[in-house]
Amino acid sequence: MGLQPAALLGSPTTLWRAPFQTVASGSAGFALNGAWRLLLLGDGSPTRHLELLSGLPLEVDVIAMAAEPADQPGAPVEINELQGPLLRRQVWLRCGDMTLAWAESWWNQAAAERHLQQRDQPIWRSLTVDRAELFREVDGLAQVEADWLEQRFGRTGPYWSRNYRFFRNGQPLTVIREVFSPQLERWLGPAVADGAPDDRLQQVSRVAANST
Repeated sequence: MGLQPAALLGSPTTLWRAPFQTVASGSAGFALNGAWRLLLLGDGSPTRHLELLSGLPLEVDVIAMAAEPADQPGAPVEINELQGPLLRRQVWLRCGDMTLAWAESWWNQAAAERHLQQRDQPIWRSLTVDRAELFREVDGLAQVEADWLEQRFGRTGPYWSRNYRFFRNGQPLTVIREVFSPQLERWLGPAVADGAPDDRLQQVSRVAANST
C-alpha cells in the first residue's frame, strides 16, 4: 500500500472539550439525551450504528492518507502512545447520499500497511476481518466546528465529536476521532436533552476551561 500524495484537512477547531476524568468515569455529556450519549460514549461500532439507523450500507469516501510527523496541532494526545513513523487517514462516512460523519485516524505506518489493505473499507471491518479481539476505549468528548464540515454536512455547527483508541493484546493500535452530522437527529432526536440544557452545557464548559 503505497502512500499517495494527498491533502489532509486541518483538524476541526475545538470549541469545548470534556475533562478527561469525566469521560473516563462515564459522567461526561450528562446534558446529552440517552441515544446521543450511547453513540458518543459507548463502545459499540459507529459503522454498525449508522447502518442500523439509516437502513443503508455504510460507504467510505477517502479524503487523504498521508505520512505525518508526531505532535501535530489539534491531534489527540493519545497519538503519543503510537510508535512512529505515523500515518493519518481522513474519511467521510456516508449512507446512500447522506454524509453522517467525518473521521480521522492515526496509525503506525507498518500497522496501516497490515490493516488498511482496502482503503475504502470501514476500519472496524478491516480490523475484525479475522474475528480478532479488539478493545475500544473512549478518551474524549468535544464540540467542534469547521467550514468544510458545514459544507459537506449541509448543517450548521457546532458538531459533536469524540476520540478513542483501539487496543489489541493490551497495546494501542490506532487513535480515531469522529465528528457526527446533526442529520442524525432525524433518528436520535435532539442531541441536547430537554430541561435547561444550555445552562448545563455552560457549566460543563466552565469545568473544562478550569481544568486546562
